[in-house]
Amino acid sequence: MAANFWTSSHCKQLLDQEDVDKVPQADSDRGITPEEFRLVKIHMVIATAVTYFRRVYTRKSMTEYDPRLVAPTCLYLASKVEESTVQARLLVFYIKKMCASDEKYRFEIKDILEMEMKLLEALDYYLVVYHPYRPLLQGIVNDTYKMDLILIHPPYMIALACIYIASVLKDKDTTLWFEELRVDMNIVKNISMEILDFYDTYKIDPQRGLPEDKIAPVMNKLPSKA
Repeated sequence: MAANFWTSSHCKQLLDQEDVDKVPQADSDRGITPEEFRLVKIHMVIATAVTYFRRVYTRKSMTEYDPRLVAPTCLYLASKVEESTVQARLLVFYIKKMCASDEKYRFEIKDILEMEMKLLEALDYYLVVYHPYRPLLQGIVNDTYKMDLILIHPPYMIALACIYIASVLKDKDTTLWFEELRVDMNIVKNISMEILDFYDTYKIDPQRGLPEDKIAPVMNKLPSKA
């Protein structure tokens, strides 16, 4: 891992919002809207894996790279990068157990391993991810992984936005503290508004995530495994 964020591949891979929001042509041709594209990304993965998952779909389409296979493969790859390896056979076992009635989720170990090679190439082999968890561990941070913020902003700015939201909710005056940090408060407040808008737009149950009836119609637009 790089010694600091500014020299890391994560910093070099930060994107503009319009690049993150763009729906690949192959998916657009299947009728997948930007809103539906965002829904699928919210639903699938967390932490390092969610960063890989989101970054892949700034470069590849869901038609080419089936999110039903990309999601567990991102988890598999992230588990190795974070030195907490989960065996591919266990992922396959639990996928089959959880989705036994759905043929579209019937993947084998070789499918995970083959997709891993494709993901490495799609990610340009840049696997280092700095998370807001390092400076801050809060529930709000967890929810930022349901958004594209980790692809656009440095993790410390996301962490500061979470602190700002928490301070407002708790009616704590942090003005002097932020002034001492000499950060751009316009950026902090903009990130905070994105997080609050997300809560207002999706109204997600933190225990259950997005309801299946929102995800299923989007997934049905994608091709089945050959």
